[in-house]
Amino acid sequence: MEIVFDQFPVLRSEELVLGKIEEEHLDGLFEIYSNDHVFEYCGIIPKHNKTTVKSMIGHYERDYGKRSRIKWGIFAPADDTHLLGIIEACDFNQRVNMVTIGYFLAEAQWGKGLASKAVELLTAFLFQQAQVNRIQAEVMLNNEPSKKVLLKNGYVKEGMLRQAALWSGKGVVDLEIYSMLREEYMKVLQPDHEALNLQVETALPSFIRTVPFQRER
Repeated sequence: MEIVFDQFPVLRSEELVLGKIEEEHLDGLFEIYSNDHVFEYCGIIPKHNKTTVKSMIGHYERDYGKRSRIKWGIFAPADDTHLLGIIEACDFNQRVNMVTIGYFLAEAQWGKGLASKAVELLTAFLFQQAQVNRIQAEVMLNNEPSKKVLLKNGYVKEGMLRQAALWSGKGVVDLEIYSMLREEYMKVLQPDHEALNLQVETALPSFIRTVPFQRER
């Protein structure tokens, strides 16, 4: 997991940038966290106080320093000041080399395919660069858009955990589990698929790597 936690990795493709969330992104962050619709199917309570949301940026740093969670802001390549959404990797289980991902977008960005592209980019990074063996996502039963994002990216529905989690603001909930293994990911790489150039940048400007990733047209 060194590539994840030694230096904050900025992930770039031709369509998206997954970068660090800073105080300059506070307005966009507040727009997301103050919208009740965004968290209808998430275990997160909306925040309607801007000072509270600002303090969360420090919490992101704390969790990253503990090597327990990493949150990326989702940005357009031409504008890394306008926060479109958030995607994260958490619950790193190094014994079985597994990680859980989650994501949500500003409501104004719904229906544009951004979540699918962000999951595609993060999946490529976690399998190809971080050498994770299993990626999973937990989804509430009625969250059909999130299910479609995962299925589009090749994740498999494993089943449902009944009344298995206590989510803030939701109580005890049923969850569907979607996952992908690295061996499954590698099998779908076909020579006739379009290549996605994944660039991984750290805080060191000289450290940039480009990795070919295949995706379906």
